[in-house]
Order: sequence, then C-alpha cells, then structure tokens
Amino acid sequence: MAATAVRYLRSVGAATTAAPEAPPQALPRPDLRAVRDDERPPVAPAEFRRVLGHFASGVTVVTARDTDGPTGFACQSFASLSLDPPLVSFMVARTSTTWPRIARAGVFCVNILGAEQGELCRGFAVSGADKFAGVAYGEAPATGSPLLDSVPAWIDCRIHAVHTGGDHLIVVGRVEALGAEEEGEPLLFHRGAFGRFSGRA
Repeated sequence: MAATAVRYLRSVGAATTAAPEAPPQALPRPDLRAVRDDERPPVAPAEFRRVLGHFASGVTVVTARDTDGPTGFACQSFASLSLDPPLVSFMVARTSTTWPRIARAGVFCVNILGAEQGELCRGFAVSGADKFAGVAYGEAPATGSPLLDSVPAWIDCRIHAVHTGGDHLIVVGRVEALGAEEEGEPLLFHRGAFGRFSGRA
C-alpha cells in the first residue's frame, strides 16, 4: 500500500521521502464475467482472436523514460482519437509490467514502424528482456521519451486520461509534437504475421 501511495505522489509531482520503490507491478487481471458459471460463454477466446485477426493494423512501439531508464512495448492497438484537441489512444494489457513505468513517467512517444522493422517490433514484444539493447534512439522533442531511429513517423504525447476496458486499459494521450518522413511503407500485422502494403486500391 505504501509503495502504491508513493507512486501516486510522484506521479502528481508531490515530494516524498519514502524508500526506493519496488519494481513496477502489473495490475491484476479483473474477474470479469458476462455470463453465469452454468452458461456457455458467447464467444470463445480462440475464436475471438481468429476472427479479429482478419483486421489488419499498423504496428507501433510505445516508449517512455522513467527513473530506471528507457522502457517500451510493441503495440498494434493504436489509433487517432481527436483533432481538437489533438488526442491519440492505445490499449495495454492490465498485466503489462511496462505500463506502470509509462504511467509513472506521465508521457510517452508512439513510434510508428516501417515495413523493414519487423525484427525491431519482435524485440519490443518480448517480456523481461533488455528491449533497448543495440537499439539506436534519440529524444522526442516535447517529452524526452525515446524516439527510435529510422521510424517513418512518431507522436510525442502526455497522458491525458486512462480508462478501464475489460482486461486492458485504454490510454488517451494529448499530442505535444509529431513528425513523419515523406517516403516509406508501413509495417502491417494481419492474422498473426507481419506484412507490407502492396499497392493502392
């Protein structure tokens, strides 16, 4: 409980003299039930994944920097949300151990990956590894979050709101700065595999 209070105080900028924090912990998976125990669930998780996998998405790496250094994770559930004010959103599992560090930082950078950056994405999808080993990056201009080298586009944000969404959290960011290259193809994710944009309809 004390560690939780210290994390909150630090997140709002309050001074604290508590001992060093323990490593960030994931939120517990919520016990969510849409049906009673004696009823058949409306959708099997495996079927849910199979069908939703037909929706192709772009791929990003969401990064931040806290007192322990740079952190980040691969994320395909990123979307633009609002033009005025400029807002974006992404979803992260409640069991993520990276999210508490991003929340503590209060800021993040969305690195949109290009067609040739599948291996970079795989590196950030591994849990518990040193994801920044051998990865070149600079600082995003507004927040100082890690801006990965050679990404075709990036969005630098401050955390605006966080909402619960079942076993995930819905994170809304207010855009402080952004940029993109004129050329380059996106990295796509479809039915469990990476792909690339092959032409215009």
